[in-house]
Amino acid sequence: MMDLISAERRELTGVLAGLSAEQWQSPSLCAGWTVGHVAAHLTMPFRISEEEFARGMAEAHGQFTEFSDAVAARDSRLPQAELIAALRDNIDNPWGPPGGGQPGALSHDLIHGLDMTWPLSITYPIPDQAMTTVLDLIAGQDGPSVFGVDLDGIELRASDLDWSFGTGAQAVGPSRDLLLLLTRRSLPHDAVTGPAAQRLRDAGR
Repeated sequence: MMDLISAERRELTGVLAGLSAEQWQSPSLCAGWTVGHVAAHLTMPFRISEEEFARGMAEAHGQFTEFSDAVAARDSRLPQAELIAALRDNIDNPWGPPGGGQPGALSHDLIHGLDMTWPLSITYPIPDQAMTTVLDLIAGQDGPSVFGVDLDGIELRASDLDWSFGTGAQAVGPSRDLLLLLTRRSLPHDAVTGPAAQRLRDAGR
């Protein structure tokens, strides 16, 4: 698992290092966040001490979303090179989100990597094993997806790798598009087709 995490961070570091200042300030798939905001959020675990985290959570009255929004807003102003270096210097860092472990870390990095690159029409290599691991985790088991998408009566099927989930009306498309729809991202366009495709798109609205 750590090899997959390191490979994802390594590829993403290279992509981010090639972005222009204009691209850095462009909208991401995270509502209200630029690419720079997402980069600040992605690297937060490597830059924020336990003491600062605890203090920030206390100030946010225990609301992680409020705390992370504040950090992203503040640290998106840091130099682009500084945030990229934070990711590069932690390619092999074993950090994992509380309760999520290394699968959670892989999901965190991969999804936010797509949040930054998808709107810019940038595609970078993601190993099939990494993508299927994250798809399995986010699709969940016996109920809504991790992000609350109702998958009852839907069969998800990736068109670019050997992965499927569930039974029922099909939603077929590239694995990256399926993953983003599962995380309730609103995509201006996507390649997912089939009887259940619109239902997935509506979940992100």
